[in-house]
Formats: sequence, C-alpha cells, structure tokens
Amino acid sequence: MSYVKTRMDGPVCIVTLDRPERMNAIGGPLLDDLHDALQRANDDAACRVIVLTGEGRAFCAGDDLKEFGEQSASDESIRSHIERIQRITRDLMFNAKPVVGAVHGFAVGGGFEWILNCDMVVASDDLVAFFPEMEWGQFVTGGVTHLLPQATGHQRAMELWLLGERQSAQSLLSMGLVNRVVPRGAMLDTAMTLAARIAEKSHTSIARLKRLVATELSDTLSRSLELEFAATIDAFADPDAAERVKAFATRKENAR
Repeated sequence: MSYVKTRMDGPVCIVTLDRPERMNAIGGPLLDDLHDALQRANDDAACRVIVLTGEGRAFCAGDDLKEFGEQSASDESIRSHIERIQRITRDLMFNAKPVVGAVHGFAVGGGFEWILNCDMVVASDDLVAFFPEMEWGQFVTGGVTHLLPQATGHQRAMELWLLGERQSAQSLLSMGLVNRVVPRGAMLDTAMTLAARIAEKSHTSIARLKRLVATELSDTLSRSLELEFAATIDAFADPDAAERVKAFATRKENAR
C-alpha cells in the first residue's frame, strides 16, 4: 500500500499525500513513499512542474503521534525518522523542478514546514497552520529556523514558534508565506493553472534558477538542517517531551 499517489496532467506531476484516515500524518512509510514520488517526478523529463497536495480533510497533520513510541524507541529509530523528514526538504528545495503547494485543512508541524519548502503555494481559505513543537517538547525541522525568519522577520517567526497559535490562510498571505488564497473548491485548479503557466517557460532557465537559489541556500540551509537534526534528537530523547506528546495525544483522542 502506498501513502502517496501521483498522476501526470500534461507537463505537471500531481503528488498527493494519500493517508486521509490519519489526515496525512507523517510516519515512516509516508515519508518513504513521498521521497520516491518526488524522485520519480524530478527524474521524469516529461514533468516540468510538481504540484504537492493532500487527500481528504487536511494537507498534513504533522507527525503521527501514534507512532511516537516507535519513532523514539532507540537512537537509530530517532535518527532514521529525522533523516527521512529532512530528506523531503532536500527533495523539494534542492531539485530542478518547481514545486507548487496546493494546501487545505490542517498543515501542522511538518506539514507547515513543507509549505515553506515549496516554491509557490496556493492555500484554500480553510487552511489552518501552526507549529505545536514547543508545546510538545519537540523541535522544528525542514530548515525553517533559517527560512521562516527570512520570510517574516525574527520577531514574527519567534511568535509563530513560541506561541504555536493557529494561523489562517489570510494570515499566512499577509506574512508572505502563501501566494494565493482561494475557496476550497478552486484550490487545485488554481495551483494547476499556475503550474501550467510555469511549464510554458524555459525549463532550462528554471532549472538554472532553482540550482542558483539552492546554491545560495546550501551553506545556511544545510547548517540549519544539521542544527535542527541535533536539537530534534535531544527532544525525542527527553522524558518530559515524551510525557507531553502522550498527554496531547490523549486530549486529542478524548476530544473526538
């Protein structure tokens, strides 16, 4: 069973997170399937642009808390999980194909990070995004310790991390974190329209542009990923963090 599905629409490859029963929550198999899908799209000469979206009620609800025990069972499992998460950031940002996000519902933690890793983003007007890591005793990754302050400024980025408040699509638009806000029913069509316009441009020039941007980002973003990796390992190993995740998961289940 694959947790990611792909289809070609002309020169656009639509990559869809397909674990709707868990709101596309991040687990090991989904990360592996997403990596494989993005690699295939990047290697496919027929694909000029990638559209990344999610099936069901959410784009991505972040880490699957039901898998936290398995993810944090050993140093090896912790490292493997974080490496797989950061591999997706590299797949999205250090490749030759532009990535347009088409996001709706919840984009939490890692899901919010993937929004920041896209080249352009179309948001549904029902989008709710936030970083819960400080409440859980965890840590952000996806290079966002570099990317978010660059986009919003230091103080706004710290507010988003420290308070973890839910942000609407319009709020993200005002901060420059998404490019368009449209009704839910128009989200994918709008993203496809933008992708089709990009696909009409010179793919060699676009590839050069992405390589140049990646080269300029490489040192700072790679360093941020390394530091986030170390901080996330410490967070996973912290007993207090484990209790916080367990308490949050229990509250979430009881609220259903």
